[in-house]
Amino acid sequence: MSLAACTAFYAQQRPLNSPINQKGIHQGSGDVITPTSGIDRPEDAGTRMHPFFKIYVPAGRAGQLGFAEEKVHPEGTPISGYYAETPQSLACLYGVTAWTAGCSPSTLPNTAHATGGSKAIAVVEAFDYPTALADLTKYSAEFGLPAPVGTGTHANFTTVYATGTNPGPDPACAADGGWNCWTPESALDVDMAHAMAPAAHIYLVEAAGETTAELYAAIAKAASLVAAAGGGEVSMSFGSPEFASETSLDSTFTGANVVFFAAAGDHEGVYYPSASPDVVSVGGTTISRNYSNGLDIEAEITWEDGGGGYSEYEKEPAFQDVVFGTGTDYTRAVPDVAAVGNPRTGVWIYDSYDNASPWNIVGGTSVAAPVFAGAVNAAGHFSVSTAAEHTLLYSNFFNDPVSGWGINGNLRDITYGSCGYYEGWYGVSGWDPCTGLGSPYGTAGK
Repeated sequence: MSLAACTAFYAQQRPLNSPINQKGIHQGSGDVITPTSGIDRPEDAGTRMHPFFKIYVPAGRAGQLGFAEEKVHPEGTPISGYYAETPQSLACLYGVTAWTAGCSPSTLPNTAHATGGSKAIAVVEAFDYPTALADLTKYSAEFGLPAPVGTGTHANFTTVYATGTNPGPDPACAADGGWNCWTPESALDVDMAHAMAPAAHIYLVEAAGETTAELYAAIAKAASLVAAAGGGEVSMSFGSPEFASETSLDSTFTGANVVFFAAAGDHEGVYYPSASPDVVSVGGTTISRNYSNGLDIEAEITWEDGGGGYSEYEKEPAFQDVVFGTGTDYTRAVPDVAAVGNPRTGVWIYDSYDNASPWNIVGGTSVAAPVFAGAVNAAGHFSVSTAAEHTLLYSNFFNDPVSGWGINGNLRDITYGSCGYYEGWYGVSGWDPCTGLGSPYGTAGK
């Protein structure tokens, strides 16, 4: 790393003319709940994966996960008086649709949703999601998205059992009321992929369970489906703490005409498969909005809980030489890129399985991974491999002779905020361990 880059990294300061409003940064009063399925257990490393989503419970709704369907509000947001990111606001924010000042979820009409996408996006999950098609249909109707079609010549939504046999729902759903299990993760992933690329064929690939072996069998099945569809993306919103034998699994992510995306995690540190150099690692951001002027966007900043850092076991890949220089002793650095992750500035999802209150606001890098995968699908480039996608993304990066850092206009550089409480990472100009190269900005360079 150059001296100028080090100086920029460690001397990060908030610009005096920063538009960030502190009230907006802390707009999400309420509680953030980590479901039992998402609890990070060190003993799971290498044997069991967990999803990276969190549930946001707004102030005044303590103990009430979700919103009853009869409270659905038909204009702007599903639940009157509560706001979260919508397909319209995400598409606007990330340049999948034309920019509208403010990109506000409270004012964008339903007609402002994305319309692009093609070929396939496969999302890999544990266990069965019995109400998947019905729930995605409901979500799409609420936001004016094209309805998914599950059968026939024009089908664009397919549930696939990785082993050929229905694995059954996660038993924890029935035991804990529908939200404390894997099903919300499945709902989240299909909702976000469809929101960003509604014309793409979504494959919901269901593993027999949550062990590493079961999920990796599902990843292989997902890759084969995407390749057979002519190309596209596989999105993985789960992981475990790193483990010494992880490099032996990297070859899972080398399918032709398939680009693999993995969530970077919702705690400080590095997780696998995000750490693999053969996946695009996606970190999380915070969407700062101004409540006083209709929820207009003020800035996209770091998310303090997002995963990131340097791998213990994976070597620095060649595509990151542009960041760190050749001949350095760095290991694989994550994330590569980022998108919305903070549950306090989260997204709406709809999941009715075992739920009396199917609408909810969620966050986590489980949101970021399918959002970024969908944005890449909507861009229509379709890299022939993850390696080619990495080359394309890191070609956005250049070395500025003054600062040592720089990114061109195809990504939004996140330069304010911090992450990693005990590691002291900051958002800086250029790559950083909080948000990588930055978030999507338009459809070029992806």
